[in-house]
Amino acid sequence: MKVLLVEDDHKIARAVARGLQAEGFAVEVASDGIEGRWLATEGAYDLIVLDIMLPGRNGYQVCADLRDAGVWTPILILTAKDGDLDEAEALDTGADDYLTKPFSFPVLVARVRALLRRVGGGNPPSVAVGDLRIDPGARRVWRGATEIPLTAREFDVLEHLMRRSGQVLSKDEILAGVWDFEFDGSANIVEVYIGRLRRKVDEPFGCNSITTVRGAGYRLAES
Repeated sequence: MKVLLVEDDHKIARAVARGLQAEGFAVEVASDGIEGRWLATEGAYDLIVLDIMLPGRNGYQVCADLRDAGVWTPILILTAKDGDLDEAEALDTGADDYLTKPFSFPVLVARVRALLRRVGGGNPPSVAVGDLRIDPGARRVWRGATEIPLTAREFDVLEHLMRRSGQVLSKDEILAGVWDFEFDGSANIVEVYIGRLRRKVDEPFGCNSITTVRGAGYRLAES
């Protein structure tokens, strides 16, 4: 499941992103309202976590803009503004839930999962590319009828590729979608996980679904 976090406080953004990633979510971060609005309209997200007091464009405006544009991705407002009128305005502009700072991280995760259940009608739907299939809720993977065991990080990389199947993703895009934006290691970590995935989901089955596009990145498509 992919979450867009729009938060200008870098310390909070890092903490929330890392916490959600530890719970199995892929997290992309925007640090202002204009970037957040653009990402929300251009990308495919299962949930948006949105601050109100943002530079460029505040959370109320971003929320209203998205609903006016026909973007109905669930929005959880996460803000220091704790007045009843603030909450009412957020909900009236199209937000689905409202949580004030400081907050309990387990409560945040519970709110996120509750919103996803409400919208999805239960467990998140499976994703399939050819005979390769994942169940995001159970975090399980199959090639045909054969289940393939993956580590948590391998699953996250595979899910990120499958949700954008057919598209070429650079190392930086995969890092941003799967690892924390503040990841300070080498981008070559992506190569390591791509290699692991090929050895697990492709090579044993004579498939070539994860390909390298030289000079651009990686693409997952039906083998």
